[in-house]
Amino acid sequence: MLLSYCTNVHPSEDLDGVIDQLASYSGPVREAAGLDTLGVGLWLPAELAHRLDASAEDRERLRAALAEHRLQVHTLNAFPYGGFHREVVKLAVYSPTWAERARLDYVLACARVLADLLPDGASGSISTLPLAWRAPWTRADDDEATKAFATLSAELRELERRTGKTVRIAVEPEPGCVLDTVEDVVAWLAARTSSEWPEDRRIDPEYVGVCLDTCHLAVSFADPAGAVRRITDAGLRVVKVQASAALEVADLSEPGARDAVGRFVEKRYLHQVRELTAAGDVLASDDLPVALGDTERRPGLPGEGPWRVHFHVPLHHEPAPPLTATTQVLRDAVAAVRAAPHGSEAHLDVETYTWSVLPPDVLPEGADELVTGIAAELRWARENLLVRADATATSTEGTYA
Repeated sequence: MLLSYCTNVHPSEDLDGVIDQLASYSGPVREAAGLDTLGVGLWLPAELAHRLDASAEDRERLRAALAEHRLQVHTLNAFPYGGFHREVVKLAVYSPTWAERARLDYVLACARVLADLLPDGASGSISTLPLAWRAPWTRADDDEATKAFATLSAELRELERRTGKTVRIAVEPEPGCVLDTVEDVVAWLAARTSSEWPEDRRIDPEYVGVCLDTCHLAVSFADPAGAVRRITDAGLRVVKVQASAALEVADLSEPGARDAVGRFVEKRYLHQVRELTAAGDVLASDDLPVALGDTERRPGLPGEGPWRVHFHVPLHHEPAPPLTATTQVLRDAVAAVRAAPHGSEAHLDVETYTWSVLPPDVLPEGADELVTGIAAELRWARENLLVRADATATSTEGTYA
């Protein structure tokens, strides 16, 4: 199972900036983590993806920079289209949707670039959004998205025929989206990969599968092993696992609990919240300040059961009580994927993009502290998700982080 870290934590969005971030962050992370080779899950914004797709010279510049710092690429993050480090992102991260041609064009550009960057013998993966935010979403939108994924399947098949490189797309369910949960994405894809679906709009499960973001999985209060079973029982594969942990507070009535979770309120990203009731139902709120009750007219979630918050906590970090992180969900999910069909082929990408919006006491001060933090996450992931989970592992040779 190949391990990497996602570069959407860095704000660079043009080629010069990405090459500089490889030198300033990714190379030093590799050294700090004690790795001969570091896997980077590149985030290529749409404008840069199209530029690289059109220019062999620019791809060669990027390839040379990767080689210089002993970095390898086998996965891309094509969820944010651009502007992921704007002052306010929130719902903008879900645009354009899969009902818009721009989304398909972006992912296809990423696929062609990735095929050219892949190491010999490696397959590639690209994570993408779960169609759109849940509203507005119409039947016509759904039909356009279906046609887009059918076209995507055909184009990826042709890409493999032409280049010999396999690139798969991983649809990433996220709370609040059209495909909110693993159950949602399985139902949507399974129907459209079935032989009963019209052939001209059929999605090929060989090229389109699931991205299991373990923070999102935890927020939904899903059972990790059960979620992986649903995917594989439907004839789909887990193409990619985004290794991430959610913020959890077990008892909102505990003194200081609301203040503690309230320290994670910030204005850039959406932080969806889910509450588990005594009856086993899951209550939803679209953002942390709304869940806390930010106005008299919006009283928030009741706070009678545990909360999980879509805030990616650094994997090695243990929040101060009464807060915790859902790292056990991460462990259980990775173990289930590794035991599943094609599980060893899934890519494991550490995706803590929230370093810049952490509370002040854990916010890294400058590049050196961020490098140290990412390196610590990679060491934790390798030790807890790969080596320790495999009693027969005597070496991590061949598994780059």
